[in-house]
Amino acid sequence: MEDVALTFAAALAGYLAGTFPTADLVTRLATRGRVDIRAEGSGNPGGLNAMKVVGAKWGVLVIVVDIIKGVIAGLLGWLIGGEAGAYAGATAGIAGHIFPVWTRFHGGKGVATSGGAVLVVFPVFFPIDVGVAAIGALSTRNAERAIWFAVPVWIGTAVAWWLADLPNLWGPEPTVGLPISATVSALMILGKFLAARPRAVAAMSDST
Repeated sequence: MEDVALTFAAALAGYLAGTFPTADLVTRLATRGRVDIRAEGSGNPGGLNAMKVVGAKWGVLVIVVDIIKGVIAGLLGWLIGGEAGAYAGATAGIAGHIFPVWTRFHGGKGVATSGGAVLVVFPVFFPIDVGVAAIGALSTRNAERAIWFAVPVWIGTAVAWWLADLPNLWGPEPTVGLPISATVSALMILGKFLAARPRAVAAMSDST
């Protein structure tokens, strides 16, 4: 029971770290409170929309801080609940970014935050995760396509690392928590992209 309680506490800490409203705060800072990122562009409170709304340097800042959120979520989880807590905290950090309680569970898509989480719990996969984020940053049109490509690689690699018990660099031991974390995180991110499609289509229609 103690292990379960610690894992739950790790997940809660990771979730709260993930809810930090990076894009909202950076956009308001950049525009001195004149612009609400949720009412501009795609309406997504993330780095790519921040680039469109307030400029590239501010968007990059959002992405960097969101990556740091994922790192903090994973590290807090590890500190509180050990290796199981690391996976729980990292996954919950992504959930906190996508479904923040403070904004009625309307958050970003979780790509950058997942990068930070992966850096802690699955560092072997981190270069691929960074590549996906870079593709999305360079071309919004290709962002979802890149995610759909990366997801099976992410999950497949996690399963392989767990089954083969391969070295995980500085990350935790690749237990069953690794593929569970990868799968749950990937499904949340994909679900967010799918949910955002109607608004994206409407925005394109409005601009034509």
